[in-house]
Amino acid sequence: DASRLRGYVPGAWDMFHIGHLNLLQRARPHCGHLIVGVVTDEALYEMKGKYPIVPLEERMAIVAAIGIVDEVVVDFSVNKLEVWKRVGFDVLFKGSDWKDTAKGRRLEAEMASVGVRVHYFPYTEQTSSTELRRLITAF
Repeated sequence: DASRLRGYVPGAWDMFHIGHLNLLQRARPHCGHLIVGVVTDEALYEMKGKYPIVPLEERMAIVAAIGIVDEVVVDFSVNKLEVWKRVGFDVLFKGSDWKDTAKGRRLEAEMASVGVRVHYFPYTEQTSSTELRRLITAF
């Protein structure tokens, strides 16, 4: 029964766009309590080699204000076991751009070790924060 599940969606949520909204709207019916993890500026720099455009506090406020999620938490680490220990969830939602990749398989193995399932939703191809950043800096 999905209503008993705690779902978790980690992300940068930088320059909130339609791809972000699509992911959250798709995740909502698959759990009773939807938690969004907003990755810190420092962890994003560690992962991607660049800082987000929008500061952490503002990214958290935007995600909390859209009315789809039940809880917004800070995600401090690339390692999702860390946030699982702190927050607790049954299913982790990601975009399909992670499916069948080395990082996706690593995430699936980590989550399976604590009984958490990874559920993928279609990635919104035409829009990403990376693409928005590229367009903005081109001017």
